[in-house]
Amino acid sequence: MQLLSFLLIYPWLWLLSLLPMRFLYILSDFCYLLLYKIFGYRKKVVSENLKLAFPDKSAHERALIEKRFFHHLTDLLFEFVKSLTISEKEMKRRMTFKNLEVIQDAYNQGQHVNLVCGHYGGWEWMFILDEFISHHSIAIYKKLNNKYFDRMVKRIRARYNTLLVPTTEALALIARRVESSQLTFCAFNADQSPNPRKARYWRSFMGIETPVHTSAEMLAKKYNMAVIFLDIHKQKRGYYEARFELISNTPAEFADYDITDIFFEKLEQQIYRDPAYYLWSHRRWKHRRENFA
Repeated sequence: MQLLSFLLIYPWLWLLSLLPMRFLYILSDFCYLLLYKIFGYRKKVVSENLKLAFPDKSAHERALIEKRFFHHLTDLLFEFVKSLTISEKEMKRRMTFKNLEVIQDAYNQGQHVNLVCGHYGGWEWMFILDEFISHHSIAIYKKLNNKYFDRMVKRIRARYNTLLVPTTEALALIARRVESSQLTFCAFNADQSPNPRKARYWRSFMGIETPVHTSAEMLAKKYNMAVIFLDIHKQKRGYYEARFELISNTPAEFADYDITDIFFEKLEQQIYRDPAYYLWSHRRWKHRRENFA
């Protein structure tokens, strides 16, 4: 059944990916109407998340953010489809990087890197970064249930030699890479919601007490890795600028969870700047302190 689903869907995705972006965005506008206006895909989840994160905003203000988010979400879907066949030249034109010297400085000092970011802006196009850095890249991702689509996603994100690792295997593999003395660049979407029963640390995120991942900080301290925050700006439709901000190149000097706190503070600033570009359809606050008192 998995193979049949893949064989039925993949050829259409590939054909779609051959279309110019301007036509894909026309399809995105139509898809927005279907998802948001007709089917209401995860509309309740988005609405509840926005109400939790922005209790001081009016219902009208939250509704405007919600509509802009769904426009952005459908754009992301078609940008991901375009990733199947997009040229390196076009990708570099649409995804640009500032402050790359932050990463190069770590490389020159013989230091591994942990890149921490949230599900914000055009994070799906970050795979082109491998063309600009010298480290061996590892990206942590959540494995898809359909193994054929999982392979497709891995193939897209590994076009420029990024090694994709499922979350369940990530820590062990990163440890082996780092201990083998290969300078390694690890990318963490560090805003995901961990199992609350196993969470080491709870903190306020957008004003809501919730469990948070601390793996990036733990690895950084253990292996003296530079911790760098990724700040993505959506300049206009289909164009993103990613900026790198050094959190620390001496992580062992920080008290436990201070680096994690800095990451979430920076992520909050990013979200407050323009909330529409965060992934509100994800149930990020499904575990809250009030439910585990």
